[in-house]
Amino acid sequence: MAKPVRIFLSAGEASGDRYGALLVEALRERLGAVECFGCGGERMRAAGLDAVVDAHSISMVGIVEVFPGLARAWRALQTLTATLQTRRPDLAILIDFPDFNLRLARRLKKMRVPVLYFVAPQVWAWRQWRLGTIRRTVDRLACIFPFEQAFFRKAGIEAQFVGHPLVGRVAPQLTAEAFRAKLNLPSGVPLIALLPGSRPKEIQLNLPPMLEAARQLAAQTPCAFVLPTASAATSEWLRRQADLDGLPLHVVENCTYDALAHSEAVIVASGTAAVETALLGTPMVIVYRVSRATWLLGRWLVHTPYFSMVNLVAGHQVAPEFIQGRFQPDAVVRTVRTLLDYPAVRSKMRQQLQEFADRLRVRRKVSAAAAQNATAAETIFDDPIQRVAALAESMLYGRRT
Repeated sequence: MAKPVRIFLSAGEASGDRYGALLVEALRERLGAVECFGCGGERMRAAGLDAVVDAHSISMVGIVEVFPGLARAWRALQTLTATLQTRRPDLAILIDFPDFNLRLARRLKKMRVPVLYFVAPQVWAWRQWRLGTIRRTVDRLACIFPFEQAFFRKAGIEAQFVGHPLVGRVAPQLTAEAFRAKLNLPSGVPLIALLPGSRPKEIQLNLPPMLEAARQLAAQTPCAFVLPTASAATSEWLRRQADLDGLPLHVVENCTYDALAHSEAVIVASGTAAVETALLGTPMVIVYRVSRATWLLGRWLVHTPYFSMVNLVAGHQVAPEFIQGRFQPDAVVRTVRTLLDYPAVRSKMRQQLQEFADRLRVRRKVSAAAAQNATAAETIFDDPIQRVAALAESMLYGRRT
């Protein structure tokens, strides 16, 4: 009996854990018996990953904020390296989290383990010196944003745009009427969602000005607010962090996509949540704050015209951005009021968000006859997770995708 294929996976963020879990399932569907081990979170473990290192223990954000976690990350790196030496994989798949995973890639290269990197490091924005590391240590790069393929190929890296894994996976569970009934809201009251981020440090920096903006909005016009969280524990922590007295705000659990889809506007921290909001087509204002030290360092390192991927992919401002010092409650209030008061502005942004979503898709290759007979409504797009699984299979067995 042939031994199962052994695949090492490493993800260090909540989004990477989600993509990794989907990928573990897709690999098992495609390859049959497969042994998956490495670094992952709760979702990857539930999908069948033997998690030698818990991703939650090494998750970090910012520049100066990462220093307290460096010792944990170093211990995790040593643990994974020791495991790789005793359980040499046939293939390694590294998912996002470049500060950690590029160090792993160098060690895997020395072991002559093929490396597939999924969710390209954003070196087009900063740290372009990492291109050399990627070129030397990564065999295939799977990009989730359309402009990345040409950028990396120009640098001599074998890159392929596979589409964004959230496309087709972001959808509400409840109707607008059912969601409003859950919150005990009448239909005529505009609903505004607040998403301050997922990490405690992000929430501590972004939530206070969001709440102040909400108070100002509530004083100016009838409206209600919803703050979705991932769990009851997070909800309770948020209530302890913020003074919510007198504010028509509902903290709800495990219904983020319902909150986003059924709100008239969203105030959202830049990151994956902004992409999810865009895929749901809800008009938004993008905000973000980091510590002063991180901002002072990062402003000299980051070279992009926008901070949010929504605007970067579009190539122009679709959603207004209020970052760091510009993230002031009164400025946010004025922009949200414009979205609430002018249907034409909301409609235009929704159209541009649909165009953004379409750019994150990869069309499936079909025969000329099938393409000629297909209608726009029947257009089928490849699933990004399946495309990555196909890339992994091609690297294992020498087949081209």
